[in-house]
Amino acid sequence: MANVQVIQRNAHLAGPVRIEFVEGREGRIAKGVLTAISNSVRGSGDNREQQATAIQWTLWGAQAENAAAYLGRGSHVNIVGRVKNNNFEKDGETVYGMDFTVEEIDYLDSRAEAQARRSGPDGLGRPGAERQAAHADA
Repeated sequence: MANVQVIQRNAHLAGPVRIEFVEGREGRIAKGVLTAISNSVRGSGDNREQQATAIQWTLWGAQAENAAAYLGRGSHVNIVGRVKNNNFEKDGETVYGMDFTVEEIDYLDSRAEAQARRSGPDGLGRPGAERQAAHADA
C-alpha cells in the first residue's frame, strides 16, 4: 500500500498536545495527539471567504514528548505526515475514516513567543501538564 503525504502549513494548535504512554512492540512509548487548524482564503472582493481546516494528528515517541513539552494552544507549526484509511465494519455497514501520522513537525514560534504562550493566563499551554497527568495514571 502506498503512503499519501499530507502537508499542513502555517497551522496553529487548537489546544495543548494530549499525551499518553501505550505499550508498543519495544515496550512503553509516548503517543501524542494534537489538532492543527489551517486557514485559507478563497475568492476576492465581496466574494472572499475564509475556510478553516482542522486535522487531528498523531505523534509517536520522542517527537510526541517534545511536542507536549514545547507546544501549546495557539502554537504555530508546519506539519508533514501521512494519511491512512481506517475503515471498519459496524452493524453490517462500512464506516470510513482516516488516520493522520506526523513524520516531521516544524515549530514556527520564537522562544519568546512560545514561552509567553505557555505562561498565558488560561493555563492551557502549560508545558508537560498532560505528560504529568499521564504519568500519574501509570
